[in-house]
Amino acid sequence: MMEQNSSSADPTDPFTALVVLSGGMDSTTLMAHYAALSYRLIAVTVDYGQRHRREIDSARRIAAHYGARHHVVDLSGLGSVLGGSALTDDSVTVPDGHYAEQSMKATVVPNRNAVLANVAVAVGVAHRAGVVALGMHAGDHFIYPDCRPAFHAALRELVAVANEGFPTPSVEAPFITWSKADIAAHGTRLGAPLEASWSCYKGGERHCGTCGTCYERREAFQTAGLTDPTEYLDAVTRFAAP
Repeated sequence: MMEQNSSSADPTDPFTALVVLSGGMDSTTLMAHYAALSYRLIAVTVDYGQRHRREIDSARRIAAHYGARHHVVDLSGLGSVLGGSALTDDSVTVPDGHYAEQSMKATVVPNRNAVLANVAVAVGVAHRAGVVALGMHAGDHFIYPDCRPAFHAALRELVAVANEGFPTPSVEAPFITWSKADIAAHGTRLGAPLEASWSCYKGGERHCGTCGTCYERREAFQTAGLTDPTEYLDAVTRFAAP
């Protein structure tokens, strides 16, 4: 009798976590979180043509820090067709101000997390990962619709339907109800290399300190009562919450 191909029936490895690693503070803490739980780690970083490409270099350093297998997926051509976002369109200025301001909508990349998450799930299925982990948190809910609990719930359903009959990882977002300050505290407590992470959307040599994501980072450490390991061009300007 011919031996049947049983690859689709092979179970997932419940002790392997695939982390969507942007190179930012949240995903760095996410790596630390699953490392602390003794998971074997796979990291996926997506180059989607983002202006702040320095985060990819940060992701490489962070993956190496944790000894994770690291995949950088090249979707760099995607950014050129995503006009209108400050992160992919050089004609759009990255806004300064509080991260919850309406002006921060300029930093929305259409359907970004759906693209990144589904790429990661595909890699996770191929590697039989038991978990695909995303770092979205409550502070992102103001502006980014693909960081909200409704998106996470819909994504989990989509992943189950799209991979029916195949080993399917659980899609986890452990920080989805946390504040950025909670993440700063958790990452610091776990010894995450937050100093190696990159947040600034302007993508210069140093964090600007005034774009929405830099300000959110600054505010998170201040709120948590922690020393911020980040060097900013402007670490003093304050923005009122909307």
